[in-house]
Amino acid sequence: MKVKCPTCKKKVEWKDNPYRPFCSERCKLIDLGAWASGEYKIEGKLEDELEKILSESEKERKEKDNA
Repeated sequence: MKVKCPTCKKKVEWKDNPYRPFCSERCKLIDLGAWASGEYKIEGKLEDELEKILSESEKERKEKDNA
């Protein structure tokens, strides 16, 4: 079965492909770099929770500074 590489869109064999779903290590690393740089992100509840935690932490820090 052939699938399209998510990075370059080249058709590549799925079976016995060590880089699947990518066609090569290069395409795999390009994708990893995009995730690492924030080009891709999964939005949703986790991001909202992180913002809440950070704002609470900032609030606590300000309270300690004013005490």
